[in-house]
Amino acid sequence: MAKATPPGEETPAANIYRKSISFIERMYRHLLDMVAAEMDRRGVDDVNSVQAMLLYNIADSEVNAGELRSQGHYLGSNVSYNLKKLTQSNYVHAVRSSSDRRVVRVQLTEKGQKVHALVADLFARQAIKLEEQAALAAHDLEVTNKVLATLAQMWREHGMTGDGNN
Repeated sequence: MAKATPPGEETPAANIYRKSISFIERMYRHLLDMVAAEMDRRGVDDVNSVQAMLLYNIADSEVNAGELRSQGHYLGSNVSYNLKKLTQSNYVHAVRSSSDRRVVRVQLTEKGQKVHALVADLFARQAIKLEEQAALAAHDLEVTNKVLATLAQMWREHGMTGDGNN
């Protein structure tokens, strides 16, 4: 039988879990910083990092704001607002659904495809750099992805039930 943890004291597992959550959050912020720096280097000054990630994730698809929200995190951002700005700046083309006029589907314009390509190129260069430096093998990333997918599933289930007893 496991020893009870005194009130106010974290278990070792809870401490590791808390650190993991903090690390995931910081990593996302670093990702956005890195994308912003790349946009600056490439002279793209009318797209912020969240908008660049939206363009990257839209890719060749035709999607609506809800689909993008469910696919990505876009921490602290309003997807609909960003899509409106991207439409106004001619990075995406918006089309109202004929079956439900409330739904607007977007797809990249040529201008949006260029930003998508810049972000894709950044990620490809980083993958090569990781491989060349042998700092992180593909297998390591696969294991990491499995762990993150498990966390994401648990959080989705918790969000659906709200009871935390899944």
